[in-house]
Amino acid sequence: MVGERGHPVDEERFRRLERDYSDATEQLVAMNEVLTALGRSSSDPDAVLESVVESARRLCRCEAAAAYLIDGDHFVLATSVGFSKEFVSRIGEQPFTIDRGTLLGRVTVDRQITQIPDVLDDPEYGRQDVQRIEGFRTTMAAPMLLDDEVVGALSLVRTEVDPFDEREIGLLEAFAAQAAIVVRNVHLVRELEQRGTELARRVQQLEALSDVGAVVSSSLVLDEVLQNIIMNAVRFSGCDGGSIMEYVEEERCFSVRSAYASSTELLRKLRGIRVELETTLVGRAAMEGHPIAVEDLDAVEQLDPHLKLLHDDGWRSMLAVPVLRGDRIIGALVVRRKRPGTFSEETIEFLETFASQSALAVWNAQLFRELETKTAELQVVSQHKSEFLASMSHELRTPLNAVIGFSEVLLERMFGDLNDRQDEYLRDILSSGRHLLQLLNDILDLSKVEAGRMELSTSHFSVRSVMEYGIAMVRERAGLHGITVTLEVDPAIDGIESDELRIKQVLVNLLSNAVKFTPDGGHVDVAARRDGDELAVTVTDDGPGIAPDDRERIFESFQQGRRGPQREEGTGLGLTLCRRIVALLGGRMWLESEVGAGSTFGFTVPMRHPVPRSLAAQDGDGRHLPVIVVVDDDRASLDLITAYLDGLGVRVVRGRDGSEGIELVRAHEPAAVILDIRLPGMDGWSVLTALRADEATRDIPVVIVSILDERSRGLAHGAADYLVKPVGRDDLVGALRRVGAVDAAVDDAASPPRGGGTG
Repeated sequence: MVGERGHPVDEERFRRLERDYSDATEQLVAMNEVLTALGRSSSDPDAVLESVVESARRLCRCEAAAAYLIDGDHFVLATSVGFSKEFVSRIGEQPFTIDRGTLLGRVTVDRQITQIPDVLDDPEYGRQDVQRIEGFRTTMAAPMLLDDEVVGALSLVRTEVDPFDEREIGLLEAFAAQAAIVVRNVHLVRELEQRGTELARRVQQLEALSDVGAVVSSSLVLDEVLQNIIMNAVRFSGCDGGSIMEYVEEERCFSVRSAYASSTELLRKLRGIRVELETTLVGRAAMEGHPIAVEDLDAVEQLDPHLKLLHDDGWRSMLAVPVLRGDRIIGALVVRRKRPGTFSEETIEFLETFASQSALAVWNAQLFRELETKTAELQVVSQHKSEFLASMSHELRTPLNAVIGFSEVLLERMFGDLNDRQDEYLRDILSSGRHLLQLLNDILDLSKVEAGRMELSTSHFSVRSVMEYGIAMVRERAGLHGITVTLEVDPAIDGIESDELRIKQVLVNLLSNAVKFTPDGGHVDVAARRDGDELAVTVTDDGPGIAPDDRERIFESFQQGRRGPQREEGTGLGLTLCRRIVALLGGRMWLESEVGAGSTFGFTVPMRHPVPRSLAAQDGDGRHLPVIVVVDDDRASLDLITAYLDGLGVRVVRGRDGSEGIELVRAHEPAAVILDIRLPGMDGWSVLTALRADEATRDIPVVIVSILDERSRGLAHGAADYLVKPVGRDDLVGALRRVGAVDAAVDDAASPPRGGGTG
């Protein structure tokens, strides 16, 4: 045999070269298979590990191979090739431990590849039981290192005493590194999936809260509202069924009002028993004021009538959440499962939110029932209606604050990026929440006017600036439809003394209606002139006009008139509220219209209106300190305010009631206090009075954030600023900046760019 340059090559050397070439080719093919498998590791990590183990066994010429992952103080068999079922079963029952009695334990402790030429001659080897099952003699293992941490090991065995050579040791080390990459990919993929699932679940919860809030605000049919609440509560808590109970105070027991995923027979039986306050688990949860769970009904020695009925029907675990309004028991929300198990803290908190929705629904329904019993006298009905609308508007602000606020936080990518669908859904939630807020504001303003509680704050301001402000509010919408908006202000008008905010409110409402009902390419004309001692403002459109029969009805509550197809939804309260505000300002409102020729809405207000000015907010001059104390009993509001303050260089300390809030203020001497008014026990007014009476806390600025719109009272009691829920991040941070608790530079640096992620 002749080699290169004619030199003879002996046969043994030729065979060795041929074998090396064959080994190298086989190694290349195996490595290519593993690399290809690594590319799909995110979709099928088990298959990749199997490919690595099989390649290691084949190339290292051994009878069996296995990959193990560390779980606590022992190893778990991830995949194996060549081992018997008896061996696999024994390892599952008695896993290898991390000690020097096993080869896997040694490579983990020493963090390096190791082999035992003959386990029968190794005095330290302690797993002779598995050696007898499989009959292996030589074994070798390599640690799987991930970020300098041993996460597992790759092991090979031979049934004969045949130590592995250097080439095989190098191969095993390479395969162990590849197996570690697979584990890394699995960890990354699982973490990404968990985060995606968490975000999707949060979005779904926001959607559910939005849906429930819409039902609560739009319907007073108690069973309809409660059915929606219990359906969403069961759905998002991962349970199999549930019910809502109403507390009958006269009888000191609960009655089932609505149930979901329950048989007709079970519902009949539930409504036929007495769920008493003192003797049942549901009653105990209501009296103690916190949820109580039963992980396994089989394990309860003595079941009360309600639990026994559920147990006999096949239910195995349940959670009772009290429905409270302050200290008053309204009812209970019960979710249940066909299987035993615990309820996560997150699930319990989420159901507490739904319980608060239930309290509002039942409370509103009870108010409405009271309202229906007093329909004999029209004046009494009207007064109760105003009180009811105001109460409903206030109560809805707390859950609506969470819906709008958390939607804005998520859209600003403060907790990570969103995909396109999540972004779209969140914007829908935010838009719906803002529309509901507008409806609530209109309802609240209208109720204030009817009850004679609307406060006016007069000031001297430019008429032209108010007109230009109103046009600016509708310019974008008008531009989208090619509508031209013109303005004409009488030069003889200099300024006016009245309530600037309320005049803007009336003008923007009239302009919005004009643009809404004007056809594409049309015109809207705004004019302001002096009429004696009054300012006269008119808004003219060339829309479809209003029929004579509708010209008075259009000013009634929840009426919009028949003016052709609408492009947008409305509240039906705008014109009613505008006429009431104008009358409150001492003026009048009128309508001139012709069907097919457009409409003119006009109003007048006195040029001078001697109304006492509201107290202005006092800017705080407190020192900038790193602590902000937030006192609010609503968990969602606490979470939202904490998210708003994230990144401002302050530390948030949270209190859930008035007494705890005072203790936190005295302990931390904060830069500012954010205080809710409606607190359990000691309310916010008492907290504010106590802080102002204490010399140590007297100068700490307090910003009130509440659903109650009592700004004048708050400022009179010494609050530095007063915000009405729902509150946006910019409003809250702006208030803290005004009182000196947050530096402007810090605020600007911390604000994330609109539409961008936090990275």
